[in-house]
Amino acid sequence: MNKLLIKNATLVNEGRIYASDVLIEGERIARIAPDIEAPDALVIDAAGRHLIPGMIDDQVHFREPGLTHKGTIASESRAAVAGGTTSFMEMPNVNPQTTTLDALEAKYQIAANSSVANYSFYLGATNDNLAEIKRLDPKQSCGVKVFMGSSTGNMLVDNQETLAAIFRESPVMIVTHCEDTPTIAKAEEAARAKWGENVPMGEHGRIRSDEACYKSSSMAVALAKKYGAKLHVLHLTSAKELSLFTASHDLSELKDKNITAEVCVHHLFFNEADYETQGSLIKCNPAVKSAADQQALLDAVRN
Repeated sequence: MNKLLIKNATLVNEGRIYASDVLIEGERIARIAPDIEAPDALVIDAAGRHLIPGMIDDQVHFREPGLTHKGTIASESRAAVAGGTTSFMEMPNVNPQTTTLDALEAKYQIAANSSVANYSFYLGATNDNLAEIKRLDPKQSCGVKVFMGSSTGNMLVDNQETLAAIFRESPVMIVTHCEDTPTIAKAEEAARAKWGENVPMGEHGRIRSDEACYKSSSMAVALAKKYGAKLHVLHLTSAKELSLFTASHDLSELKDKNITAEVCVHHLFFNEADYETQGSLIKCNPAVKSAADQQALLDAVRN
């Protein structure tokens, strides 16, 4: 059996940071303890370095099937592992969209033959696939993805009765992209009236505004509370949205939460002043917003 001994590492695991050795036998961790001796093991001295568990990325877009000129499950899972991400959950806006159980199973078949990381896939919601969502086996998928705002593709769910039914009937966690499309459309119209077709890049965060995000996020939270659904709101971008969520300061509290949220790294690193130098490189939906929003998100991560 192949053995690997990592010595003198700073371990980050289960809420603790501490010095330790780690012995790996074959593909499994055999022992975690100080001063492990294993004469037949390959030794790596990790002094001054951190050793952490493989990361889980809950929102990736690997573009297979249908858009494989951009990336495949094989290529992107290798990129994930190279960066320390050993498990991923992949989104449904591919071609064909993952909005049926057959399309979902087809993705699992691709991944079984090509992924080098652990994987799961979201079933995408539409205005007319509630029957598929209700048939979903909770062991079959990490969640149902609901585009409550129009971003890319045509998966916007804007029928209020359908939204309520999804929150009422989904057998798995609901994850949402929250932007209010009518609010954005009104702001786009005003920007074009002022700037014509040459709307400055810096207007992107004002068009896809904090108000548009809050209006949608607050609706999602209200629906989750009404129906007792598990909800995870993806990529928060504004201080205003943070008022919808409460902090948990230990793992026991976190395990009992039904409503959670996250932020993406680009919203921590950039704000609207960076459009001047970065331009379309930081144009994303929902948008990078103000410096105050950026700071609020950083504070929320720390808290």
